Amino acid sequence: MTKIKLTRRTLLAAAPATAAFPSQLWAQAVETQPLDSTAEAVAETAPEEVETAHRNISAFRQQDWRDHFDDLGVAAILADTTSRALHFWSGDGMTYRLFPTSVPMSEDLTKRGYTKIVRKRVGPDWTPTKSMLERDPTLTYMPPGPGNPLGTHAMYLEWPAYLIHGTHDDRKIGRKASSGCIGLYNDAIAQLFEITPVGTQVRII
Repeated sequence: MTKIKLTRRTLLAAAPATAAFPSQLWAQAVETQPLDSTAEAVAETAPEEVETAHRNISAFRQQDWRDHFDDLGVAAILADTTSRALHFWSGDGMTYRLFPTSVPMSEDLTKRGYTKIVRKRVGPDWTPTKSMLERDPTLTYMPPGPGNPLGTHAMYLEWPAYLIHGTHDDRKIGRKASSGCIGLYNDAIAQLFEITPVGTQVRII
């Protein structure tokens, strides 16, 4: 595997955009063509607003899909709960993208293994699961909107109640903050949603 280069120069070049759009900086995809080239990511210093993502950026490494999948199929996603990063590969092998994520709050809420994207939705609504209600009986159904825990886009896995989705609360990214799902900045999930077809294979480690 190739370690991503973390350079102060890249950060300084992006500083003006960072000041205006702090979450977008960390939602930017790392795209490599071809896959074995070294990706660069912004890192050494980050504004306070994106500290939650910065805390784990040093653990981000470019992954090789061959270490996780027999083939790419229509596309492939690896969600690493240790580094709190999501890796995407297109089916033709030409596009590799990397996003910071939130991950489950505890080990008992973490499900690992292989699954796939079975449906996608823009503007998802949200219904608390039985286990969520056991932990917090005040939770109720929420329609799409600013308060919805699923953010602006959601991709549903074969596993019931497990999703890859956005969040309106940027503080969650880079943290153990979910009830089992993988969360991304809204800017990032919009990018991922656009390029991820239904049927994309997913591995969570």
